[in-house]
Amino acid sequence: MAKAELKTNKKTEIEDSSSLKGTLASVFFLGIFLVVTWLSVYFLFLDRF
Repeated sequence: MAKAELKTNKKTEIEDSSSLKGTLASVFFLGIFLVVTWLSVYFLFLDRF
């Protein structure tokens, strides 16, 4: 049987977390858009009855 080689000189890469700021802003804008849309539909529903 072949022996599995173990590498002990692995370098761990640390990702830059500054790119997550744009993601957070995008999620906030999407959430605000969804809330405004749902509230608009809800008030339209209430207005018809």
